[in-house]
Amino acid sequence: MALGVLVGALTVGSAGPHLIRGVGFGWEGVIAGASVSAVAGTLILGLFVGDGPFETAPARFSWGQIGSVVRNEGVRLSTYGYLGHMWELYAMWTWTAAFLAASATASGSGDGWVPSATFGVIAIGGGGAWIAGVLADRSGRTLVTGGSMAVSGTCALVTPLVFGLSPWVVVPVFLIWGVTVVSDSAQFSAMVTETAEDSYRGTALTLQTAIGFLLTLGDDTGRPGSGRSVGMALGISAAGTRACGGVLAMARLRQSVHAVKLAGGLG
Repeated sequence: MALGVLVGALTVGSAGPHLIRGVGFGWEGVIAGASVSAVAGTLILGLFVGDGPFETAPARFSWGQIGSVVRNEGVRLSTYGYLGHMWELYAMWTWTAAFLAASATASGSGDGWVPSATFGVIAIGGGGAWIAGVLADRSGRTLVTGGSMAVSGTCALVTPLVFGLSPWVVVPVFLIWGVTVVSDSAQFSAMVTETAEDSYRGTALTLQTAIGFLLTLGDDTGRPGSGRSVGMALGISAAGTRACGGVLAMARLRQSVHAVKLAGGLG
């Protein structure tokens, strides 16, 4: 749950620039708002945040431990799930505004609502990450992560079907997607933490995160532009197929011997 709250804060922060744009500021306001937020975050961290009572020993990255990480099936399956999640998540976050704007143009509804709607679609995932964290602690991590990816992947696959329809149809689909696409994010880190040995836990977490963000580069740079609306809709929907791989990884992890290490034995 704690990791879910942390990722939820990251999610709301990621949505923030769209809110600034939605209330009427241009790109200058977005840059200024992001800069002020960064300074405020630094001051809060420096003045009010210290080490907690449950601080653990540092676990550092080591190239020599990568082999041990790869051989650990629990870590490997957790990372497979994370990669499917990241590939879907950043395709969604990167292209939601462009998709909604192109869909609005196609429907003739006007696009003045798009920045605010984009903020809502992304920011709603903050609550999803928190709730998923609570559920994962109570019902098991593989169940929550697999279920989240199943729902979010379905939303991704239906995006071409709602393209060009009324915003009253399109936005609810994206809100459901926004809740579930990030709700599982923190749990993948928790699963690696629980299945990795103490000696290479830092290496396992670093490797998982680094590969996950590296995988997103194709979606951040290679998606067709908003001028090619059909291609963009189909490209975004392809993110759903990546979530399917993550669901399969979670199902396999739940049935493996490593499941007893997750969420106090809940899997």
